[in-house]
Amino acid sequence: MANENVTVTKVKKESKNKIRVEFDRTPLSERLKSKYISGYFLGRVVWYIFRLVLLIGVSYVILFPFYSKIASSFMSPEDFIDVTVRLIPRYPTLGTYAAIITENGYLKALLNTFILSGSCALIQTFVCSLVGYGFAKFKFKFNKFLFLLVVFTMIVPHSTLQLSMFMEFRYFDILGIMNLLGGGVVDWISLVEDTSLNLVNTYWPLWILSATALAFKNGLYIFMLRQFFSGIPDELEESAAVDGAGVFRTFVQIVLPNAIPMMITVFMFAFSWQWTDNFYTNTFFTTSGPTLMPDIVSIPTSLALNTSAASTMYNTAIINTCGILILLPLLILYCIGQKYIIQGIERSGITG
Repeated sequence: MANENVTVTKVKKESKNKIRVEFDRTPLSERLKSKYISGYFLGRVVWYIFRLVLLIGVSYVILFPFYSKIASSFMSPEDFIDVTVRLIPRYPTLGTYAAIITENGYLKALLNTFILSGSCALIQTFVCSLVGYGFAKFKFKFNKFLFLLVVFTMIVPHSTLQLSMFMEFRYFDILGIMNLLGGGVVDWISLVEDTSLNLVNTYWPLWILSATALAFKNGLYIFMLRQFFSGIPDELEESAAVDGAGVFRTFVQIVLPNAIPMMITVFMFAFSWQWTDNFYTNTFFTTSGPTLMPDIVSIPTSLALNTSAASTMYNTAIINTCGILILLPLLILYCIGQKYIIQGIERSGITG
């Protein structure tokens, strides 16, 4: 039997060598004709050209608006008057960026937004991790119902809660002192200013919402972390329990180190959404407050054109430049954490 296998293998090798020798002896024109002038080869060429054209078209549709906005940010007012200028500025300048940075308080807004977004993102990442771990690993009464309420927070429009949130933090009284001291309606109104805290125009409303897992998109973060923690083997926690570790110690020393990619993903999502948020900031910063990124979107005084045929297009370019400066730190953050975002999404089980 072994001899037969050796013989068959030897015959196959000799047949392949014979075919290769005969093909090499064939004239070059015949070889090219048999290889390239065939229905199979033509079909592959057509399919390759179709994919190439499709990808170029889709890339153009997606990238052209970004390129046009970036190109216009380097244009001077003369370029908007010149009808021959389209995408490449004839008189390039950095004056638009310099005016926005100096006159619109970009650096101050950058620092304030970084502090607010970073602190809220850190709080949300830890709190949502704790809540998601509880839903994933603990079996208690009304577990599914409570998780349904978490998912429900992703559906309810935030504008419906805007007035309630504002009043809650304008007259902040978490211990219910007003209800204990107040009598009638008149007494309740008179006690408001004395027994409540006014947290409006401070960072505290956003920090409190983050600490209670009620901030923007926290339902999504809890869902993602729950899906991730559900995939962690229970044997890890059982081994930690055998070694005498408690629930919180197991969570901090065993579970969290395995969830670093997902936590980085959640942190970057929370940071990005808070970075460009104007719903909560406009709700809680009414009269005075820190200069944040949405506040720099305006026309600098030195760039204002009173009467010009190109004033509308130039003002639009300035607003677009403000948007570029706002998104630039997020682009840098994405380049740094791109690998972790992909890993976190893949391991969370979220598709589509």
